[in-house]
Amino acid sequence: MYRFAIYGKGGIGKSTTCASLSCAFAEMGYKVLQVGCDPKADSTLYLHSGERIGSILEILKKKKDDAELEDLVHSGYKGIYCAECGGPTPGLGCAGRGIGAAFEALEEHCAFDLLEPDIVLYDVLGDVVCGGFAMPIREGYADQVYIVTSGENMAIYAAANIAVAVENFRERGYATLGGVILNRRNVPDEREKVETLCRDIHTEIAADLPRDACVSAAEVEKRPVLEAYPDSAYAKAIRSLAARMIRNGVDHHE
Repeated sequence: MYRFAIYGKGGIGKSTTCASLSCAFAEMGYKVLQVGCDPKADSTLYLHSGERIGSILEILKKKKDDAELEDLVHSGYKGIYCAECGGPTPGLGCAGRGIGAAFEALEEHCAFDLLEPDIVLYDVLGDVVCGGFAMPIREGYADQVYIVTSGENMAIYAAANIAVAVENFRERGYATLGGVILNRRNVPDEREKVETLCRDIHTEIAADLPRDACVSAAEVEKRPVLEAYPDSAYAKAIRSLAARMIRNGVDHHE
């Protein structure tokens, strides 16, 4: 089982990246589980034709001990297993603790043993890497972390903070940094800025995703990019990234 955590600041495109990677892995014949770790619970939205699935926290609140695995995990596009942690009402609770409760529920329901995914992708909000938002790094859920950033200053700042968090946990045998995913916003000197970031955090650019109009067009159609525009430059870049992640995952396991 290959386990990847996709981190990045809010609005940087990590959910689109994560869902696109799920599609690419599914195309390769892998059984995929995508876990959304954002309180908005919209990571898997377009894997379900724009329909939101019930978050784990919502289901646990409604059904309590009667919740079954099929209530927590739903099958989407190409059979991709989808789960959304969800979060508390804004201002009334800690989203990080919600992630912890959702992860515990997946373990209690033996999700990984029963579903037997080949690939697990965690889509994690990375503006702050603390509490539950750090669980994929520190609790041994993920093997490798990939950070999504653009050349914008705040995105680079967040990416650097995420890299520091990964490094702090690395010596404990937790997740390692697999690379940086450049999701272009076409700002001046974008590639050069992200290359500088990579030198500072001792990693490399794992993918350079073009700013492609097909991404927003697919959202309008409420479909994954790889389904709506399979021959687009963006789709080709995502497939190359997926193949690279598998190669790195093999090396990691060895």
